[in-house]
Amino acid sequence: MSEPASGLKLGQNVPDFELETYDPVKDDFGKFRLQDQIAGKRWTVLFFYPADFTFV
Repeated sequence: MSEPASGLKLGQNVPDFELETYDPVKDDFGKFRLQDQIAGKRWTVLFFYPADFTFV
């Protein structure tokens, strides 16, 4: 039998984090903070897809 997957599960809290982002509409960089999304009562979907969505 395989080991259960580790990590976050549905309904668990995610630790606060900050990321540098790029907005192609504004053609500028900015910051994304999870705490700002929570304070604004906005839904947030997090995903990680390595080696993709890179711009050159």
